[in-house]
Amino acid sequence: MSSAQRPDPPYRRIVAELRARILTGDLRPGDRMLSTRQIAQRWGVAVATATRVVATLRDEGLVETKVGSGTVIGARRDPEPTAGRVTPPRPGGVAEQASTRGHVLRAAIAIADAEGLDAVTMRRLAAELGVGPMSLYRHVENKDELVARMADEVFGELDLPTPGPPGWRAGLELIARRQWQLCRRHLWLPRAVSFTRPLLVPNVMAQTEWVLRALDGLGLPMATGVREALTLHALVITAALPLADEVEAEQETGVPLDRWWRARRARADELLAGGRFPLLATIPPDVTSDLDELFEYGLARHLDGFAALVGGRA
Repeated sequence: MSSAQRPDPPYRRIVAELRARILTGDLRPGDRMLSTRQIAQRWGVAVATATRVVATLRDEGLVETKVGSGTVIGARRDPEPTAGRVTPPRPGGVAEQASTRGHVLRAAIAIADAEGLDAVTMRRLAAELGVGPMSLYRHVENKDELVARMADEVFGELDLPTPGPPGWRAGLELIARRQWQLCRRHLWLPRAVSFTRPLLVPNVMAQTEWVLRALDGLGLPMATGVREALTLHALVITAALPLADEVEAEQETGVPLDRWWRARRARADELLAGGRFPLLATIPPDVTSDLDELFEYGLARHLDGFAALVGGRA
């Protein structure tokens, strides 16, 4: 089949239909955009295809993501796709905003903070800075390096005292809680961290070095110290992942967590009223939803266990 006869990919046909609805005013500025799940169900496509639809419309300036509102129809009415179009530089664009890697990273972090890590693309970042996408490759080789350097920039926000507080437990509590607060400020951060392919960047490595100094003098093998540093960091990251999941779910559905629970209260009461789960029926309603308390509980129990290991070796 020739290229002239080959049908457009599904995502392009969906984009064309939604673009037409936006440009004709059927979907008006501020209206909530269909979620990726709704697009997938309505057109019978994969979620990945639906995600590409929303990303394309966002690149064209037809939709925008607002924290607390989700993806909505934007005010822009430019029907031309951004592909192949040269973005005119904004005042202060090339010289001031994209002249250093720091400017690029701060812009990328701002996008990720507002819209999530998936929204950070070279094209989107270039449009935000008012430069051509190719100019960004003077600072980073690809998106993987961009994300790694974004994480490094964010971890550099941590103000860890030197020396740390007296006692290994106070030191580990301090760094874990500050990393937890960092993940609360940058909800995308846990998804930028890998334990099998670690980020070999200075500010991230400094976190491990700080923990090792807090453990220095306990007589532990270095392998144990490194495993403790990684396990402590994994505890923070694992506890923080639901924070981002909840924000994304609220943006996509428009339903906050308390309303989601109220809608399911009758079903929960029905399951618990039969007597099959007598212990679950006694759980206070806010125990599982308070992620700060869950984090503190996990941190305390982990350090209790590590204290037993340290005491046993002594």
